[in-house]
Amino acid sequence: MHARVTAATATTTALLGTVLVVPVSGAQAAERAGGDGPTVIAHRGASAYAPENTLAAVDKAAELDITWVENDVQRTRDGELVVLHDDSLARTTDVEQVFPDRAPWKVKDFTAAEIARLDAGSWFGARYAGARVPTLKQFLRRIDRHDQKLLLEIKHPQLYPGIERDTLEVLANEGWLERRQVSKRLVVQSFSADSIRTVHEVKPAVKTGFLGTPAVDRLAEYARFTDQINPSHTTVTADYVAAVQALKGPHGRSLEVFTWTVDDADRARTMAGSGVDGIITNKPDVVERAVDGR
Repeated sequence: MHARVTAATATTTALLGTVLVVPVSGAQAAERAGGDGPTVIAHRGASAYAPENTLAAVDKAAELDITWVENDVQRTRDGELVVLHDDSLARTTDVEQVFPDRAPWKVKDFTAAEIARLDAGSWFGARYAGARVPTLKQFLRRIDRHDQKLLLEIKHPQLYPGIERDTLEVLANEGWLERRQVSKRLVVQSFSADSIRTVHEVKPAVKTGFLGTPAVDRLAEYARFTDQINPSHTTVTADYVAAVQALKGPHGRSLEVFTWTVDDADRARTMAGSGVDGIITNKPDVVERAVDGR
């Protein structure tokens, strides 16, 4: 996720006032967060240790015994859904060398076959040379292999009209929308409220999350179509978390808060102490140790 927050974020501090969240010990954090501590979610896989959003990053998260993995979905020119954060291929692949005349190298301008030719690992380290940009289908199957759970972000939906239905179709075809697991293994999130509202309307059984920090007086509006409010850690206060959790979402359960992106142990303990339900991190092992009190 980008380190940006929606415009609503700017109003939050004014509405809530300044709240001091004092760092707490791991044991205290676990107690205040409900005994077990917040869920730890591997951001783009274990992306501090393997190239982001690749199958290798999923494998590394599994190696670290991390159950939840976050990733980003976008759409190619010929309609294939692929797992990539940026809307350009330039930062995390060798697209500039393979297709030098195709600037600005946007995902939407390349076919799935063209993207499959790209090296998505060498930029991170020589040992990952030859890693590929996975399709959503490939990513889901790798998560299934490890019996992991998925926090799926619909990225840049304004660039891909209809991507919500496309994503739900792939999820359904891969068995991810079966009743026995849809509410336990999957959350679909986005910075776009319209995108998340569409997911809820098309498939109400799917848990959804809004990325950002809506003003407190607008939370009830979001609770009609989202199960989570997922803010940047820079905007999280205990009072804000409590305001979110006081509301019930579309499935009749208290809204949850998954905050992002926390890689520091002290900050993780602070977030746990504020009562968040989940922490999204590039270093899931660091955060898990911190919130478990180890």
